[in-house]
Amino acid sequence: MVAIIDYGMGNLGSVENMVKKLKGEVIITSSKAEIYKSTKIILPGVGSFDKAMQNLKKLDLIGLINNEVLERKKPILGICLGMQLLTKASEEGFLDGFGFIDAYAEKISKDNVRVPHMGWNTVDSKKKNIFFQSDMEYRYYFVHSYAVTCNDKKDILTTTCYDKEFVSSFSRNNIVGAQFHPEKSHKFGKLFFSAFLNDFNA
Repeated sequence: MVAIIDYGMGNLGSVENMVKKLKGEVIITSSKAEIYKSTKIILPGVGSFDKAMQNLKKLDLIGLINNEVLERKKPILGICLGMQLLTKASEEGFLDGFGFIDAYAEKISKDNVRVPHMGWNTVDSKKKNIFFQSDMEYRYYFVHSYAVTCNDKKDILTTTCYDKEFVSSFSRNNIVGAQFHPEKSHKFGKLFFSAFLNDFNA
């Protein structure tokens, strides 16, 4: 069972529908018991960094998520803002993120491009992984104004160019984050979710 964490911010229905299309068992929940019983976690997110962390704290989920990911080694996928929450911090706010990945989010510069970065873009795989295994061009849908920088280059799964190169996905052990929206990315999103559901483990 995959638990999509409901903390009041995110495209929960779209993520749920994609998992169901791939015949995965899924529940949208903020229940600590349901999250504990799940086999994998998806942390979606749309909105501001601090508001997201505040909502998770109000639901008393921060300690549980820490335990599930760090102690029980449960696979977790952070999507868009959810990816940024897995890092140490964001330029957008003042609160700490989970800090699972040694990384931070910075605002995209408006000097040469429109912000937010919105629409389809390609990703460039940076290491051997289960998500991008062929030489095909992978294209995903993006909507974001902040982008992640990883301090440890070994965590970088893919990069994308939008005037400058940024980290469009990362992975370390049982943790994976995607700045793009795989739930809105049609066949490429199905490939990504399929890899997470069927092949991604600690």
